[in-house]
Amino acid sequence: MAREQWGSKIGVIMAVAGSAIGLGNFLRFPGQVAQHGGGAFMIPYFIALLLLGLPLMWIEWTIGRFGGGFGHSTAPGMFHSLWEKNRFIKYFGVIGIFGPIVIALYYIYIESWLLAYSFFALTGSYETCATSEMMLSFLRGYQGLEQNQYFSSLWPAYSFFLLTFALNGVILYFGVQRGIEQVCKYGVPLLLILAMILLARVFLLGTPDPAQPENSVLGGLGFIWNPDWSALTRAKVWLAAAGQVFFTLSCGIGVILTYASYLGRNDDVALSGLTAASANEFAEVVLGGSLVIPAAFAFFGASTMTVIAQSGVFNLGFVTMPLVLQKIAHGNFFGFIWFLLLFIAGVTSSISLAQPAIAFLEDEFNLNRRQSVLGLMTAIFLFSQPAIFFLGRGVVDEMDFWGGSFFLVLFATVETILFGWVFGMDRAWSELHTGSDITIPRFYRWIIKYVTPLFLLLILGSWLFQDWLPVLFCQGVPEENLPYIIGTRLMLFTLFAGLALMVRWSWQRRAVNSGGGYDD
Repeated sequence: MAREQWGSKIGVIMAVAGSAIGLGNFLRFPGQVAQHGGGAFMIPYFIALLLLGLPLMWIEWTIGRFGGGFGHSTAPGMFHSLWEKNRFIKYFGVIGIFGPIVIALYYIYIESWLLAYSFFALTGSYETCATSEMMLSFLRGYQGLEQNQYFSSLWPAYSFFLLTFALNGVILYFGVQRGIEQVCKYGVPLLLILAMILLARVFLLGTPDPAQPENSVLGGLGFIWNPDWSALTRAKVWLAAAGQVFFTLSCGIGVILTYASYLGRNDDVALSGLTAASANEFAEVVLGGSLVIPAAFAFFGASTMTVIAQSGVFNLGFVTMPLVLQKIAHGNFFGFIWFLLLFIAGVTSSISLAQPAIAFLEDEFNLNRRQSVLGLMTAIFLFSQPAIFFLGRGVVDEMDFWGGSFFLVLFATVETILFGWVFGMDRAWSELHTGSDITIPRFYRWIIKYVTPLFLLLILGSWLFQDWLPVLFCQGVPEENLPYIIGTRLMLFTLFAGLALMVRWSWQRRAVNSGGGYDD
């Protein structure tokens, strides 16, 4: 079966940027900045970008293209190509398939809320919600967490989930070039345009209430960017900044590896990785950092900023921002733009989460595109039901921790050590620059080999030292939620074990077909 290829260089750059640009850019980032010292947060943030973010982007683009040359589009095969003498390293690569699937189990459902709220904004469904409490009640009713005057069942949310799920499946069915590339090539520029329109409208707010001149958009920008220098002495600020960079670039989940595997041998990975990272940073720092907090500051003032920042991603997006936009002329239209741009960002991210598993089925089991998409989407649909029906029981948080936090850091640590130490920096540096239009400064050889893995080991080690026992033994979990958390862990363990068995089976098949060239 012929391997898929990207149709254009801009297509793969937009696809990787689309995978990275998501809710974290427009919601998590401003919240992190406001919670961790304002402008002081940006100092460790940019340091982490240079020492962790960019190196990981180059590492994953290079490993992906290298593994693609051996017919592998996923981490198990790529890790084996980097370290052929180690028969177990491919099982670490299972994380690169497992992590994206776990995130997709709840991400598509959350993504469907954005589609629903786009509809609600246009129809004025929540315009009678004049306070945070009322808007939060609207959200909880929609999520099925309570029955109220707005919603009496989960059926509206489930209907939008089915619609969003079907849309993802259709895009994936059309493949890498006709599906993912086309959606990202037009979707990413569109969401950036919508964000800039909304940004222009927020900046025009100026000072909404002349009687309170201190409440202004400029005051909100100052709230974010003026540094609290004492924050730099707190270790958690540095770890939070590193985590934000790490997650916003979509490193460590296997998606970039798969996307880069469809490149040709001489396609540029150095400039492409830098360009994709730059597009994501523009969306996050320039756009995401200038929307929610400045707009809320202009209407609610400094006294509520910390509360808003600490209220969480969902409240920022589904409670605070709709309330703000309702206070301006044509608020329903701008509310529609807000949720539509987030929905587009969600779609370009969710289709990327599914591609590694689809590629694995195609490469290792010789399934065609239709069979691979149908098999994966059936599994995602079945495994996602707990996230929908047990949202209030901590299931989504549990999935997010393992799929979107712990295993993500562990996977990135493994691939960084493989790249710089096992594969070797001389070979790695040469591979990175093959076909490149730019020359990366040589000091990045030292950063990639020493600083980036140490940075990751510090993050991983800090968690293991401080938190692994409480997490393992479910300390702090309400007793009524404990069965759901244990059930979720058993489900995730079953999923991981199943993927590991599939890797073993595929390697045994390869060994037979190649006359013993592969070990298991």
